Amino acid sequence: MYIIENNFLKVSVCEKGAELYSIYDKEMEKETLWYGDKAFWERRSPLLFPNVGRNYENYCIYKGQRFDTELHGFARGSLFQCIEEKEDLLRFQLSDTAATRSYFPFAFQLTVIYKLDDRNLEVIWEVENKNQETMYFTIGGHPGFNVPILENTKQTDYKLLFKHPNLEYILVHEGGSGTADPTKPYQLSLDPIGDYYGCSITEHMFDNDALIFDNSQVQWVGIAYPDGAPYITMECPDFTNFGIWSLPGAPYVCLEPWMGRCDNYGFHDEISEKPDIVSLDANDTFKASYKIGIHKK
Repeated sequence: MYIIENNFLKVSVCEKGAELYSIYDKEMEKETLWYGDKAFWERRSPLLFPNVGRNYENYCIYKGQRFDTELHGFARGSLFQCIEEKEDLLRFQLSDTAATRSYFPFAFQLTVIYKLDDRNLEVIWEVENKNQETMYFTIGGHPGFNVPILENTKQTDYKLLFKHPNLEYILVHEGGSGTADPTKPYQLSLDPIGDYYGCSITEHMFDNDALIFDNSQVQWVGIAYPDGAPYITMECPDFTNFGIWSLPGAPYVCLEPWMGRCDNYGFHDEISEKPDIVSLDANDTFKASYKIGIHKK
């Protein structure tokens, strides 16, 4: 386990999956990151790579060849190497192996950086294409946050916050495939909450799995305390997709910034034709980052 900290936050990261394990608020003396209770969801903040969610029927096609895949890819279960450790920064790396190439037919180097700044934690991804051809992938974050966080409150006392009044989402297909159904969009009903727009986290909000937002709709999102003040905020500029999820009845909410997402139901085309796929030129490097803000009460 690796630790960075400042006067406000103490952050722990595990070398397995380069996964966030703790964001402890020193001022509030509270753990804000979900603690991985196996009774609900044993993970805390897995990194999703080289696929976010599921490929339809758990495989993808590249140059006519089938590659079997699994939910959220292999990075979350892989052992990363910590190559830089400072008081306020950690840098991890993962490179391809013969085993990864049987799943994902590309040579790559994946770098994950965690950087503290006051009450903010920035998460930075760099993916280097080490091939002489275009590489295709999706990548995403999946951090869960403790909700409720205050004593004598419940999850449904809290709210989701956005900066736009009109948002459209889709759900996972009813057939149980774990893929998305873009043919049935829903409108998220939002009301003004202070300087934002928001809605309550309701008991049945996640009965049909995650709310999936496409078309770069969500560039900023928050979870609000019962009085409407921000508790967790996330800035994710230029991300194409976003998910919000909790296991029904569980005391956490996941805010998930994605570059690409699960397949649409019935998708069987080449991976290069997948909507929102990241297409990275030979010997080029992809970069993306998002920032988590922890707001004390």
